[in-house]
Amino acid sequence: MTNREEMQPRLRLAADIGGTFTDVAAFDQTNKRLLLGKSLSTPRAMVEGIEAGVGKAGTAFSEAGLFLHGSTVAINTMLERTGARTVLITTRGFRDVYEIGRINRPDAYNLFFQKHAPLIAREYCYEVTERLYADGRVFKPLDETELEALADVLAREKIEAVAILFLHCYRNPAHELRAKEILQRRLPGVFISASHELSQEYREFERCSTVVANAFIGPRVQRYLTEIGQRIKGEGFKGNFLVVQSTGGLFELDKARTECIRILESGPASGVIGTQAMCHALGMDNAIAFDMGGTTAKAGVILNGRALTTGQALIGSYDRALPIQVATIDIFEVGTGGGSIARVEHGGALHVGPRSAGAEPGPACYGRGGTEPTITDANLLLGRLGADRFLGGEMKLDVAAAEKAMADRVATPLGLSTTDAANGILRIAATKMSYAVKGVTTERGLDAGSFALVAYGGAGPLHATAVARELGIRTVIIPRAPGHFSAFGMLFSDLRYDFVRTWFISLEQLDFAALEATFAEFEAEGRAAIDASAIAPQEVTVRRALDMRYVGQEHSVTVDVPQELFDAGDRAAIKALFDAVHLQRYGTSAPSERAEIASLRTTVTGVVEKPGLEKIAAGTAVPPKEAHTGTRRAYFEEVGFVETPTFARAALLAGNRAEGPALIEEHASTTVVLPGDIVEVDALGNLLITVFGARS
Repeated sequence: MTNREEMQPRLRLAADIGGTFTDVAAFDQTNKRLLLGKSLSTPRAMVEGIEAGVGKAGTAFSEAGLFLHGSTVAINTMLERTGARTVLITTRGFRDVYEIGRINRPDAYNLFFQKHAPLIAREYCYEVTERLYADGRVFKPLDETELEALADVLAREKIEAVAILFLHCYRNPAHELRAKEILQRRLPGVFISASHELSQEYREFERCSTVVANAFIGPRVQRYLTEIGQRIKGEGFKGNFLVVQSTGGLFELDKARTECIRILESGPASGVIGTQAMCHALGMDNAIAFDMGGTTAKAGVILNGRALTTGQALIGSYDRALPIQVATIDIFEVGTGGGSIARVEHGGALHVGPRSAGAEPGPACYGRGGTEPTITDANLLLGRLGADRFLGGEMKLDVAAAEKAMADRVATPLGLSTTDAANGILRIAATKMSYAVKGVTTERGLDAGSFALVAYGGAGPLHATAVARELGIRTVIIPRAPGHFSAFGMLFSDLRYDFVRTWFISLEQLDFAALEATFAEFEAEGRAAIDASAIAPQEVTVRRALDMRYVGQEHSVTVDVPQELFDAGDRAAIKALFDAVHLQRYGTSAPSERAEIASLRTTVTGVVEKPGLEKIAAGTAVPPKEAHTGTRRAYFEEVGFVETPTFARAALLAGNRAEGPALIEEHASTTVVLPGDIVEVDALGNLLITVFGARS
């Protein structure tokens, strides 16, 4: 890998916009080289950050035949509640569905508990007369006169987006389709979203939350994607622009502009796809993908060689989260990143995150006006980051500013030295980030200690071994160019279309012929979408699954079912698969109990050509002289401040080994090898760290 190379035309270009940095990865399909660029994100005009990253990679849009894009813009718009002026139109008598939600009380004895806060106020929830039976038959026709009158009100209110949710529309979308047609005619320029276009599952609150979120973020995401498309076209790009979904799959720009909710986790999902590609290259079946950037830390899981997905995501903390009922990679996120701000609250308690300094002003050490200490400042003060080596020396860090912020805001109020304050911040951060890993392992019935931890993101390698020790993980893998890894992962994404439909029936009564007809409908739609794509896949694969539960249960689990069991009509084998999944997830199963199906799922994937992972030159166990870049005084809790050897990662060879403590530096990241741990470089240039201080 290199940051600058002579370029040939027809690149595959990928850009990932994070809260702090924008990462670019370009794969030259002619000479099989990977080019990398990194720049600060530019919140006021996101495309400028992409352009800067492309320039630092030593290439141009005009040389690319394919542009792949993922971003945190959609989810940040939702979390920061900076979306459009939105209304909800729903079935008469059901305007409070969105506000009532689910009566979840995860903290039963918390007297200050607060439930979810809707994205739109109740006064912007409107009702119209219409009603369907649960089977989709019409009980009351849609009153179009009411809808026309409501359109006049919305025009006067200068509404920017409309969400439509009618009861049972997942069984019959006719009323939603007609309402959307009328509103598009009456409200030109307004973003209009109907729930059946996003979810064909039951649970009216979850569908309502999904369509409201799509409408709320829609105008901003639509403008943003349009701006990028126009800008890169103006720069000479003549290829195809695809967007990464929350599943890690690719879909067309036009679909992304209307179904914006599907790209909520596009950046994090790309990192998990990159981890999946690494697992395939290394012959590993299971791994935890751990991504720590400037704003958040996220974790996903590769199990049996495939990224785990879920049919529903919760956006925000569990007690106040808003559900999004679309397919997504199973990712758990905590508000702990390099820019997370440390503060002392009432009672002298030290807190870290979730508030972040972001890219503007950034951590105090960036010298951009930030005055609050962050995790990055703590790493600098403990010597784990070099003030003159950040981003390969492109960006000088201000040690004095970091020390002043740490002293004023944390150390002095707590009566600590700046060193102890900084170390305390890192300890709290490691514990909080371990919760993200537990969220996708322990809470899913998986033993985190039996997985390898693949750490990436600009800050991931700084903290990976500390997180591993918290969880009893013995192996940590730092991929090449970890600071660009999510953009790199996009290069391994495939075209992907997910379909789901609620279908209640007991397993005993299942009609396999009717089931096959529905699956065939899904697959035909998926294949048609892939055929219409500008990319010709190498092959098209289909995967089927059933959402199943025991009769009498409310919630279901998703069970992947091989095609041969459908062909054979083998109910007993399907039931056995369900029992096994239930046992893994909940620690119990009931083989003698009857089971039922709640929903059908199909994933149609157009597998595209992947970049190869190039090997590096081989060496001995002793790193070459040119890899040694000196020593730096760094602090580790076990030994205090010690002169710690530093290495240039680009100069390391396959087979090189080093004992901790050690610091391995590269352009966009620094890997910390803690005392007692051992790091070795593999044939692909990955750093394999054996963690000896892990908890049992």
